[in-house]
Amino acid sequence: MTDRRPDRPPGRPTLRAALDDIPTYQPGRPPATRAGASTYKLSSNENPYPPLSGVLDAAVAAAASMNRYPDMGCSALYQALAQRFDVPLGDLAAGTGSVAVLYHLLQAVCSEGDEVVYAWRSFEAYPIAVGVTGAVGVQVPLATGARHDLAAMLAAVNHRTKVVMVCTPNNPTGPVVHREELVELVDAVPRDVLVVIDEAYREFIRDPDVVDGLDLYRGRDNVVVLRTFSKAYGLAGFRVGFAVAPTPVAEAVRKVALPFGVSHVAQQAAVASLAAEGALLERVGSLVGERSRVLAALREQGWDVPVSEANFVWMPLGEDTVAFAAQAEAAGITVRPFAGDGARVTIGEVEANDVFLGVTADWRRSR
Repeated sequence: MTDRRPDRPPGRPTLRAALDDIPTYQPGRPPATRAGASTYKLSSNENPYPPLSGVLDAAVAAAASMNRYPDMGCSALYQALAQRFDVPLGDLAAGTGSVAVLYHLLQAVCSEGDEVVYAWRSFEAYPIAVGVTGAVGVQVPLATGARHDLAAMLAAVNHRTKVVMVCTPNNPTGPVVHREELVELVDAVPRDVLVVIDEAYREFIRDPDVVDGLDLYRGRDNVVVLRTFSKAYGLAGFRVGFAVAPTPVAEAVRKVALPFGVSHVAQQAAVASLAAEGALLERVGSLVGERSRVLAALREQGWDVPVSEANFVWMPLGEDTVAFAAQAEAAGITVRPFAGDGARVTIGEVEANDVFLGVTADWRRSR
């Protein structure tokens, strides 16, 4: 074969130009081991509790058939989800975490030059998920209190907009979107624009003025809700999340999803987690109590931190963010720094939270 495009360098494949501007996802780092001292990972919003025995038993039993492909149709999982949330089976689409479902959703909806509107700062996977489709992310700055500015997001919608994404509680800052403002946004967005409500931290919410995204999905053709088993349910290592969407949208997501993506072990652990939801949500209640304690202590120390309805708190440190993260690591905890903006700190074990509060107190005294 002698024909070669003149603009292609010999011996090197040509990659998509769209990848040049896509950031690389940065996971939360584990702490370095320290001889004779405990360390804690507060950088990934993981549930610090070990799995419930029944969930672990279900996962171990499922692993015995690892020589077989998983159920590509996620039949048992969909049945359990449909019963738990009172939704039709055809309105469900699962994937390896809610972020994977979001990737599939955007692949099904967006093409080159389309636009996706979302708040910023918000979940750091959003620019990546949008960029790989060739679409353009329209980032709308957060309002006072690190909250979504839904009026500004609505103003950013135009004829090129395919999706508006709302992360509530917002990762990494923690505040929620309230019922009245979210209903107003959903009702004002054109019917041919999808509104994706990312509720990865839904179970941690205690604010009574928050609407359940599923209530907005019901009876509408353009609302999608994302949920995950990685946070409250403690299955971060198994990677299973799902979307509840109008039937044509859910069908499109399933069509573009990776075949056999959700493992048999993950599916069975998720089903067992739904069955044990009462016990799991008791643990969530304990984490919410710790969140309240940590927020109160931070404010008593003099920190101006936003209200959080998730399992983390946001430290608006600006240019001091990296230095703060280094001081935290020296004390035995890792946090998730976003250079120039702030640090997200997961609510973990009581002991880990106490170390964090010691770091924040020392930081305030030294400034």
